Amino acid sequence: MQHRIIAATASAMLTVSAGAAHATSFVDIVDPVNPTFTQALGINDASTIVGYGNATTFNGFQLVLPPVPANFTRQNVPGADGGTQVTGISGTGTTVGFSITGGVTNGFAQTGGTFTTVNTPGSVFNQLLGINKAGTVAAGYFSATDVGGATGQQAITVAGGPSFIAPVFTNINAALPANTNSQATGVNDSGLVVGFYLMADGDFSAFTDLSGTITSFEAPGSASTQALGVNDLGEIVGDYLDAGGVMHGFLDDAGVFTNIDPSGSTGTTANGINDQGRIVGFFTDANNNTIGFVTAAAVPEPTTLLLFGSGLVGLAFACWRRSAPGKRA
Repeated sequence: MQHRIIAATASAMLTVSAGAAHATSFVDIVDPVNPTFTQALGINDASTIVGYGNATTFNGFQLVLPPVPANFTRQNVPGADGGTQVTGISGTGTTVGFSITGGVTNGFAQTGGTFTTVNTPGSVFNQLLGINKAGTVAAGYFSATDVGGATGQQAITVAGGPSFIAPVFTNINAALPANTNSQATGVNDSGLVVGFYLMADGDFSAFTDLSGTITSFEAPGSASTQALGVNDLGEIVGDYLDAGGVMHGFLDDAGVFTNIDPSGSTGTTANGINDQGRIVGFFTDANNNTIGFVTAAAVPEPTTLLLFGSGLVGLAFACWRRSAPGKRA
């Protein structure tokens, strides 16, 4: 079977509200080494994309558009026998992610080809998930004292600066409405952090954190919402689970929600967005392949909008989350 390396741009409907639908175009990203499994996870303002292929032994990459085979550059932590996921890239080109060595998951930051391990003190599991220009990272970790997983993963930020020589770790989990399982997934240059946390009913809620002020929210009509990326305009992307059990990507622009669903998708995650409004993520197709994508242009401004509250992300909501393949624990 011949696999695609780059698919033709295709239109897909972006539902905003009942009776209001708009279209944009998507370009498939297919890792030539791992053509049945590719996740695009981060994008910066230079439209450099990071992600990984292969669901078993992760194979990290960095990609400059357009996504043709020659542009895939491998980015794997040396000696990581379980593989590498590259999850975020800053405006200065520093990348972050995590790797598995000897069964242990370690966070990393990479600048100029040099990898630096970044693990929370007293932790046994670390994932670095997003980074801004100042070197502040959104992340999550498991504590070594979390016997039986009672606390679960905890959302944190890491102020690493340009070198990550003496990083400063700040716990967000303790400030959330529920504290049993959380991740910080993205951070913009203003310090706005996004992520999600587990509620008492077993569902997940998305959140924003700006200087310690926590706001919870959900996509309209969702049984689950997780925020996964944010740009400097405060636009947030992520995914949500609808009442029928289908995963949709979303864009939240000041409380206006737009579905992000490429044609042929049976489940979509929008994972990163740059300041030009280009969105990256991945979807599952009818053959159960995981295909990365990037929007070919910014998602258009709808002419008919359904507003939810005011401010950056609107009113607080409650919600749930399903783990996306690979990136989230």
